[in-house]
Amino acid sequence: MTKKLALLNDDPWLEPFESDIEARLVRLKGVLSGVEKSSKSLYDFAGQHHYLGVHYNAALKAFTYREWAPGAFELYLIGDFNNWDRTTHPLSKTKDGVWEIILPESEYKDTFLHESKIKVHVVAKNGRHDRIPAYIKRVVQNTNNSDYSGQVWLPKTEFSWTDSKYNSANEKSLLIYECHIGMAQEKEGLGTYVEFADVVLPRAKALGYNAIQLMAVMEHPYYGSYGYHVSNFFCPSSRFGTPDELKYLVNKAHELGIAVIMDIVHSHSVKNFAEGLNEFDGTDKQYFHQGGRGYHDLWDSFLFDYGKKEVMQFLLSNVRYWLEEFHFDGYRFDGITSMMYFHHGNSMTFDHYEKYFKEGVDWDCLTYLQLANMLIKKINPNALSIAEDMSGMPGLCRTVEDGGIGFDYRLAMGIPDYWIKLLKEKPDEEWNIYEMWGVLNNRRWREKTIAYAESHDQALVGDKTLAFWLMDQEMYWHMAKDDHNIVIDRGIALHKMIRLFTIALGGEAYLNFFGNEFGHPEWIDFPREGNGWSYKYARRQWSLADNKQLKYHYLSDFDKQMLKVINDDNVLNAEFANQLNMDGQNKVIVFERGNLIFVFNFHTYRSIFDYKFWVPKKGKYKMVLNSDDVKYGGHNRVDASVEYFTQPGHDANSGFLSLYLTNRSCFVLKKVD
Repeated sequence: MTKKLALLNDDPWLEPFESDIEARLVRLKGVLSGVEKSSKSLYDFAGQHHYLGVHYNAALKAFTYREWAPGAFELYLIGDFNNWDRTTHPLSKTKDGVWEIILPESEYKDTFLHESKIKVHVVAKNGRHDRIPAYIKRVVQNTNNSDYSGQVWLPKTEFSWTDSKYNSANEKSLLIYECHIGMAQEKEGLGTYVEFADVVLPRAKALGYNAIQLMAVMEHPYYGSYGYHVSNFFCPSSRFGTPDELKYLVNKAHELGIAVIMDIVHSHSVKNFAEGLNEFDGTDKQYFHQGGRGYHDLWDSFLFDYGKKEVMQFLLSNVRYWLEEFHFDGYRFDGITSMMYFHHGNSMTFDHYEKYFKEGVDWDCLTYLQLANMLIKKINPNALSIAEDMSGMPGLCRTVEDGGIGFDYRLAMGIPDYWIKLLKEKPDEEWNIYEMWGVLNNRRWREKTIAYAESHDQALVGDKTLAFWLMDQEMYWHMAKDDHNIVIDRGIALHKMIRLFTIALGGEAYLNFFGNEFGHPEWIDFPREGNGWSYKYARRQWSLADNKQLKYHYLSDFDKQMLKVINDDNVLNAEFANQLNMDGQNKVIVFERGNLIFVFNFHTYRSIFDYKFWVPKKGKYKMVLNSDDVKYGGHNRVDASVEYFTQPGHDANSGFLSLYLTNRSCFVLKKVD
């Protein structure tokens, strides 16, 4: 009798779809068998970047360039080394649609140099075009005509890593600082990898974050796409610096004990012809699905054919490349929902399990994702794999052996959407604490979730940050400490409460978009024609948090202490919270998680003396976090130094605590005796 998959054992509602879950494992085994026959192992299969592209071959004492272009008629290597002559250096077609050219070092050592600019001239059904090699390691924008060229990246000395002792598994909790290199500095201009390493990494460390999530690392022609329209998959964005400078950033992060997670975009590719993969070999079916299936209407981009061997090899090699070449500690896989379903999740409500298994599922994509996650763990068992999915597919964050897709975490995308919706549509008096509790606890058992109150998505143009939703234009005029304003008071109070409520209840890890911990004002708006190509809103105003005459640092200081409390008691690795008290009339929520007692009073004006609630363990309690503390911008109505002793409870082990429960406040209590 075949042993039942753990995923099915844990969720009886999946039993009608047992054959579908088992079928995806059968597909995986079939594809993996083919991979191992052709390349010995999955790891070797994912090494195509060591074969295709530009390399120096020591055995041949020559430079080699190879390109997969099965539909092309002719290929010519062009560049600085041959004055961009489109006829002198033809490639020869070998097997499986691969073309190659060998340049003896003895002939080209003075012309084919590190940082030389190159392209490949492709003659195909769609005409004659200069293209950027698909496996190129660096591209640079030409100053004379603003287009991009590939660049030979063969430095004579390798980067000297000093991070061999770093191990991300040593951290108790996963606390992620989501970042963007270009907008990380206060200046109205582009930030660099080096500036980020020297300026932002120490900030992240001081705040208590132990991981950064870098967005927009892969090369993208349009800065305003936020890195989602990738053109060159093996290239770190040249607008922020060189590959070695990105390595400097990662190395420094590891020296500080910070993991570096990269946003990897395998859900689609930029439509641009000149910079990207579009019709590279003259056909519309080389890397992407042919016709309408290969085009994403909402994103205006092309969709990979995950069932094609060479495409899967391209993407898996990409997964291996960033982990090994740049020492990244894992990935946030962008747009997983769009990948997994042919309908891309557009206008789809996932309200029944059938929609995860019967309606428009791209089985080839699921196989690819399973292989990608297996490969990640093969390269680094401690590496992280995070899914940006809004569908809630069962098993997404369970191991392949359990019947899942193999991700470690999924982003709790519904939580920030809920907070924004609440602030937009309901006055504080109408907040429903039972609904709030339900939303924050709505996640699958045994599938880890990253909770967050807001990410970059909530701050991009068209929306506002939580701080701006709470305080809006009042932030421009009333953030000085000697300026008392009820809108600012409310905003600061709720900003702290929303964050603590989210981290304490919402998942097994936590994420914050950098700067939002201190209530960074306004939105994110990248330079574009509509704003006069301004960088004014594409930066981080760190000076606001550093200025002790302003109120911003209250929020930052609270965030720092919040992370410490959560991390010290390993709250994120505890089971779901244990609800102790729900008081709808007074809008009070009390719960236990990780041996800490969390108390929230969301009432707009009602402060309650001698508020009693039950706790499962009797003894002496100490307040370890108090949002009403004056050092966090509160009103100092509660003395945090007071010790709280339980009164007799229902049995010999439990008891009742009594607090002065001030309105719009939250408290964390810890048993100390």
